[in-house]
Amino acid sequence: MPIDTGTILITGDEGAGILTELVTMLQREYPVTAAASPEAVRDALGDSPPDLIVVAARTSGAGGEVLRRMRGQPSRLAIPVLFVTAPGSEEGEALAAGAVDCLTTPLLASVVQARIETQLEVSRLRRRLTNEGERVEKDLLRRLSEGQLVTNLSVRALACLAEVRDNATGNHVLRTQAYVEVLGRSLARQPRFRDALTPERLDLIVRAAPLHDVGKVGLPDSIVAKVGRLTSEEFEVMKTHTTIGSNAIRKAMDQTLQGKDGKWTYRPPQAFGLLTTAAEIALNHHENWDGGGYPAGLQGEAIPVSARLMAVADMCDALQHARSYRPALDWDQTTRIMKEERDRRFDPDVLEAFLACGSEFAEVQRRYED
Repeated sequence: MPIDTGTILITGDEGAGILTELVTMLQREYPVTAAASPEAVRDALGDSPPDLIVVAARTSGAGGEVLRRMRGQPSRLAIPVLFVTAPGSEEGEALAAGAVDCLTTPLLASVVQARIETQLEVSRLRRRLTNEGERVEKDLLRRLSEGQLVTNLSVRALACLAEVRDNATGNHVLRTQAYVEVLGRSLARQPRFRDALTPERLDLIVRAAPLHDVGKVGLPDSIVAKVGRLTSEEFEVMKTHTTIGSNAIRKAMDQTLQGKDGKWTYRPPQAFGLLTTAAEIALNHHENWDGGGYPAGLQGEAIPVSARLMAVADMCDALQHARSYRPALDWDQTTRIMKEERDRRFDPDVLEAFLACGSEFAEVQRRYED
């Protein structure tokens, strides 16, 4: 028996003499299974399907049943099907039904052997291509996963660098990132936010959230590490962390995009989408709904949704953790203060989502407590 001969399923109507003739003709060269009923066909198309099917029947009989079952299983559609027909009259019907070729009666062993070997070779090539495609796909997915991991690690490293300058924040970036995800999932169900919070867009926002305060690395120690409240002059300096962070991220993108010859190079959508979102959040997360925030005094819908989510997450976490000038507040105190900021600091719908997700916020607080 030849190496890698391939397996053959031969099926036909009950009592069809051609079925026995084909089995006898082929079983010396190939692993052959005979199926003389729809039930036997179903079993033969189970976990280990054949490489080739030969149908010794009209399409209205067992042959039609084979094709119907294959159409219901997309993974089986690649199996080639040969029909055995009377000369001329049934060939068109067989090909229209999905056969790749026809064997006409009376059968000549040499013709049958050649036609079957041709289709088995096609099946072998298709199987090799499928296996190679699966290997390439797995390798690509692995590389994409590794690339995303490297990106996430880079974002996390920058966020940790900002935390080093402001060690009072502890796990602030972990909690605020989780809060943003909770808010985003809740709001994505609302028509008003559906386009801004698609799964792909929300994923970028959540991954970018840890960089919201990255600009603090550019502030003097006298501001970042001060014990006690900032003076009005010092607070003006503190405000600049929004533009410092956004400008640094955008500068990194610009420098990366510049090729050695000074021409713009390809802009990978995922990597640059993440950094563009990070710059957006860093710049705008202190903007207020009523226009009284900084750095640009944006108002209402002009404030990016990503920044509106971060504004709520940031203040919630800040209130629940002690600072040198005040103790930590409990949940009731936190929600009372934040309710007072409705329509002033916060988008009212985002604030409502925050209030509705209290139990999820509490779980995040417990998981990432300092």
